[in-house]
Amino acid sequence: MFTITSYTVEVIKDPFGILSGQRYEFLIDIEVEEDDELYSESGLYIRAIYNVDEGKSGLLKYELYEKTTQIYLDFDLEDDEVAAVEAFCKEHVLEADDE
Repeated sequence: MFTITSYTVEVIKDPFGILSGQRYEFLIDIEVEEDDELYSESGLYIRAIYNVDEGKSGLLKYELYEKTTQIYLDFDLEDDEVAAVEAFCKEHVLEADDE
């Protein structure tokens, strides 16, 4: 499991109106223990895309990156970790600036 240390959330613009609902991009900084397979000395963050659409919402996708190198890591989170990311996004989605 990981610990969320900081995050940002932004509305994803859809100037052509081809996406259903409203999408949000979360950049979530995480800390993992040294004995975890995800551990990196460079630090890690999760890029998550969260969708809110007429009464339903959910995590569309997530990607893991090394923080300092911006390198994509091809790892899957455990089911409980995905659920934690989704719950976090749901809790903080209204904090996005809708400019």
